[in-house]
Amino acid sequence: MRDVAIIGVSQTKFGELWDTSFRDMITEAGLKAIGDAGIEGADLEAMFVGNMSAGLFVEQEHIASLIADQAGLNPIPCTRVEAACASGGLALRSGIMAVASGYHDVVISAGVEKMTDVVDPTPVISTAADQEWEVQQGASFPSLYAMMARRHMHEYGTTREQLAMFSVINHKNGFLNPLAQFPMKITVDQVLNSSMVADPLRLLDCSPITDGAAAVILCPAEDARKYTDTPIYVKASAQASGTIGLHERRDITTIDATVHAARMAYKMAGLKPQDIDVAEVHDCFSINGLLAIEDLGFVEKGKAGPAVEDGITERDGKIPINPSGGLKSRGHPLGATGIAQTAEIVWQLRGEAGKRQINGLEIGMTHNIGGTGGTAAVHIFSN
Repeated sequence: MRDVAIIGVSQTKFGELWDTSFRDMITEAGLKAIGDAGIEGADLEAMFVGNMSAGLFVEQEHIASLIADQAGLNPIPCTRVEAACASGGLALRSGIMAVASGYHDVVISAGVEKMTDVVDPTPVISTAADQEWEVQQGASFPSLYAMMARRHMHEYGTTREQLAMFSVINHKNGFLNPLAQFPMKITVDQVLNSSMVADPLRLLDCSPITDGAAAVILCPAEDARKYTDTPIYVKASAQASGTIGLHERRDITTIDATVHAARMAYKMAGLKPQDIDVAEVHDCFSINGLLAIEDLGFVEKGKAGPAVEDGITERDGKIPINPSGGLKSRGHPLGATGIAQTAEIVWQLRGEAGKRQINGLEIGMTHNIGGTGGTAAVHIFSN
């Protein structure tokens, strides 16, 4: 197996992009990543594109063909990767495995979602949950994560204010990100007084409905400096599965898929949680941000609330989390999220993150999950 490096990244603006089509977004992201890598489209040997549900959001299937065609890259093999909200993370993993195996040399892993073209996106998003045991019984993702939050509060004394603080810190970071959907600061009081969605989760605990795309260019590590002076190396790529239904979990305050994927990633990289300098975690709801930093081993189980309150996840804290603004502020176009997380870590490790740059970074991590944790992908990178 060969070592793999990232030589180019990109992300479109995230938001409610009414004047930008599905095909426009993914083409823009791909072209920008190619330009960032300093290569030509003809250098690409394969494409892997994460997308949860173009068929329901924009009534377009067979998007692999569509994307290769629109990018002017036929007859390149293009493969769609689907794992709900973890589609981007698995598209990245697919590209890494293709290069590591020697099957391809230069590939692009991308992600895209156009979520605002339907009147109500909730039924589409809910297809990532267990239809028979959850959705048909009236459950939605806010209500499922609300149950996880309530249990965490009951078991560990996590407070409503601590949940709110995770969103506040995300927006503090996203305020500095020109590509974020909601680059604005918020306060704990604003979170606590925002509209109730599913008790205890309120509107400002929830990631938004987002359009956007992102892309990453990969090549063998031994060739990376032919293309760039600032390659970022893939130290680990891990994936794990968990139950799709919340009712089947041994413990709804722990996402076992995250725990297992993180354990594999640390072993692969020869690292420990304390070696990670910065991380982008999957905070589709504020409670999932807290669960993530526990399940990834950054804090002890049940201690995430006080840790966030003490500021350890701030950009100048012990373990900076979501310098991009996370899913809450940067936005969450389902299939693109895992790739956008990677782009942010690459910019941070290169020292190219602008006003949100954290100094002295060497090791970064991304954490991308599907549904309530039925799929998890964890990646570790180094400069």
